[in-house]
Amino acid sequence: MTATERETPRPGTTPPLHPAQRPAEQAAERPAGAGRLAWLDALRGIGAMAVVAEHALPWVMPSLRPYWFSLGMYGVLVFFLVSGYIIPASLEKRGDVGAFWISRVFRLYPLYLLVIAVVLVMAIWVPVRQEVPRHPSAVAAHLSMLLDVVHVGAVADPMWTLSYEMVFYLLVTALFAGGMHRRSGALAIVFGVVAVVAGLVLSAPLLPGHWPAVAGCVVFVAGLACLIIGRFRTAAAYALGLMALVLLLFGSFVPWFGAAILAVMFTGTALYRWERGTAGLGPVVAAAVLVAAAPVWSVQAGWWWVQPDVWITTIVLAGVTFAIGMALRGRRVPGVLTWLGLISYSVYLLHHPLLRYLNALVGDLKSVTDPGRAAITLGYLAGTLTLSWLTYRFVESPAQRLGRRFTRRSSSSSHASGRDIPVPG
Repeated sequence: MTATERETPRPGTTPPLHPAQRPAEQAAERPAGAGRLAWLDALRGIGAMAVVAEHALPWVMPSLRPYWFSLGMYGVLVFFLVSGYIIPASLEKRGDVGAFWISRVFRLYPLYLLVIAVVLVMAIWVPVRQEVPRHPSAVAAHLSMLLDVVHVGAVADPMWTLSYEMVFYLLVTALFAGGMHRRSGALAIVFGVVAVVAGLVLSAPLLPGHWPAVAGCVVFVAGLACLIIGRFRTAAAYALGLMALVLLLFGSFVPWFGAAILAVMFTGTALYRWERGTAGLGPVVAAAVLVAAAPVWSVQAGWWWVQPDVWITTIVLAGVTFAIGMALRGRRVPGVLTWLGLISYSVYLLHHPLLRYLNALVGDLKSVTDPGRAAITLGYLAGTLTLSWLTYRFVESPAQRLGRRFTRRSSSSSHASGRDIPVPG
């Protein structure tokens, strides 16, 4: 779903639909027992393909697009639950903030920057999206990945979800530094309450203009350097967490939506705690109810996908999908789903630009026969999956291996100099 399809009152508004993930996001480095977490890869694969379907169906086969729930938002919510479940676990297992952020940078940025470069080069044929400001602030927002929370449109629409992934990473890091990272259930409820309240009182970003993107980028780069190098780590973690929270609530295109996303992600963490017997399910239920209620009276809720019946149905389907994944986590996962999970970040970032280029090449499909549309659809899917496998094989995987080498060096250096933030709790 594009920003236009979300029918926001102003151009460039980019809340829901694209994933992710993974995000898009995709993959945190897995904790011990990675073989037992294949179900998370399967969920990523399902989420990525749901987002692809949301974007492709209106063009290739509009009659098949469901409107009783949002396919794209379903995929996004699955992605966010997966991130909430695995990211804090990854940080806690490492016990090393610097190593965690090195792994994140090498996981997310190589493919992200490649896609940005390709879109800019291809702008000689297909112009960059109108939602992207022709201003240096757009460069700053893309560099920090804080796009949506500084109200800047992305060069590739699905990148908007990475904003909330980044905010979550920054908040989790700050919580970890302060020893409050295990209060996931309470945090899920707090962000759920904030989402409801923000929906009632906020109708637009309270931090307008270009400066939030620029200031956010400066703080992000400086803070991240401190976290990785090991100087002033605790202070940097707090500063980044505070910045992320301020931008989420006062700089987002749709403030209530940003808070709801964080509630969903901390709900994923609460489920991780529950699975390990350290917390109950009460906060999960409470947060789900609050997220479901958030847009009901919101002043920014005119889009079809946040109407109560569609919104709640979408939330329920995403929750049920995640619950089924957890219930079957001890079972063998079909290889095709784990493969889709491995390449899901590539699928997520590549599919929308590819769809725009195909649309520019082929044009309107109203006059194309059904067999012709089916052939175009299959060709698009085959091309997207093939290219995603290639970028995973030759971009993502090598970058992750390089990140692991840097991580080992960082961990050895940090332990030797005593610069780690101690593992709280």
